Amino acid sequence: MNISKSQQLFSRAQESIPGGVNSPVRAFKSVGGTPIFLQRAKGAYLYDVDGNEYIDYINSWGPMILGHAYEPVVKAIQEKALESTSFGAPTELEIEMAELIKSMVPNVDLVRMVSSGTEACMSAIRLARGYTGKNKIIKFEGCYHGHADSFLVKAGSGVATFNIQTVPGVTAGVSEDTLVAAYNDLNAVQKLVDENKNEIAAIIIEPVAGNMGCILPQPGFLEGLRKLCTDENIIFIFDEVMTGFRLALGGAQERLKIDADLVTYGKVIGAGMPVGAFGGKLEIMKYIAPLGNVYQAGTLSGNPLAMIAGYTLLKELKQNPSIYQQLEEKGNYLHQGLQKVLQEANTPFVINHLGSMISIHFSDHPVVDFSSAASANNALFNKFFHAMLDRGVYLPPSAFETWFLSNALTTEDLDRTIQATKESLAGIL
Repeated sequence: MNISKSQQLFSRAQESIPGGVNSPVRAFKSVGGTPIFLQRAKGAYLYDVDGNEYIDYINSWGPMILGHAYEPVVKAIQEKALESTSFGAPTELEIEMAELIKSMVPNVDLVRMVSSGTEACMSAIRLARGYTGKNKIIKFEGCYHGHADSFLVKAGSGVATFNIQTVPGVTAGVSEDTLVAAYNDLNAVQKLVDENKNEIAAIIIEPVAGNMGCILPQPGFLEGLRKLCTDENIIFIFDEVMTGFRLALGGAQERLKIDADLVTYGKVIGAGMPVGAFGGKLEIMKYIAPLGNVYQAGTLSGNPLAMIAGYTLLKELKQNPSIYQQLEEKGNYLHQGLQKVLQEANTPFVINHLGSMISIHFSDHPVVDFSSAASANNALFNKFFHAMLDRGVYLPPSAFETWFLSNALTTEDLDRTIQATKESLAGIL
């Protein structure tokens, strides 16, 4: 049997990298098999080290909203790199980036740049605690806000994929300060607030969850959380690492017409470079050092390559808002095509979809939270993943991840994806 180059590289990687990967979901443990090692990408396509081409529905977990190796971004990075890759000192570009974000996003007065979505969420929680003088937070089962200790209590994404719901290394004290409710269960949140009166600093949520598949907020859920936070002096944090600048120019706040107190960003904001940000209302953000005493710092925060990549992409989105309509049409086209094929296959399914985020769940009941996502036929999804991969369609290697569309996808790509779904289902059912 011929051993692929990906298999050879994975064996070699395990000798020097834990599990052979630098982020757990890449290991394919949920779906089985050997991870694909990639060599390059362009537009809507990935190319692995064995020369195979795939239509990409991961898009680096979200940031490649206009496709891979988008020429204006690549050119901007190349030109900026000639001036140095890092300063650790202020640049005018950081101001321009913050001003651009403020012009696009409702309800953001000040923005602090960081180097990852994890760092953004971790810092937002610290800020909320510093501002309110309270210690406890409420998060939602299946929502993933990065790998900071506070967030690894009943998290989604890779944690769910590996069935790790109690994480070694997270202290009991941290766990006790993290209260967990089911997504879309407003009554459960109200109960936690009542049981911990005047102790809750923040409620943090993915306004559209992407780490247990794509899960939409039920009507009234986010509105109820907003009112509860206002009434109880709790900071309402939108984790828009996935949804920011993807669901709309102003992110989920604009799309869903809900104002958060603090918002965290990543993914699209860096056009694929390691970058994140958090921002919000002046009265809260002024507590961050050096304005206030809540400390947060980072040598690579505002890194010039990350800033120029993100700035170039965001400016393109702002100047051409029709991109969002195009993404909407592509998402709808794919949804309708997948739905037709799945109905013909006569297997239970749910498609959750909003804008350029979509997921298939092999379930006979609505998927509205982590419990309903986990109770779907995820063994069937694993077979489906490999069948699609064999047909040149690269899906997230876990049932607990949303798919991301890029505007580089053509109608032909979508038709190929729908046909591959039809063929895959015929082979595994």
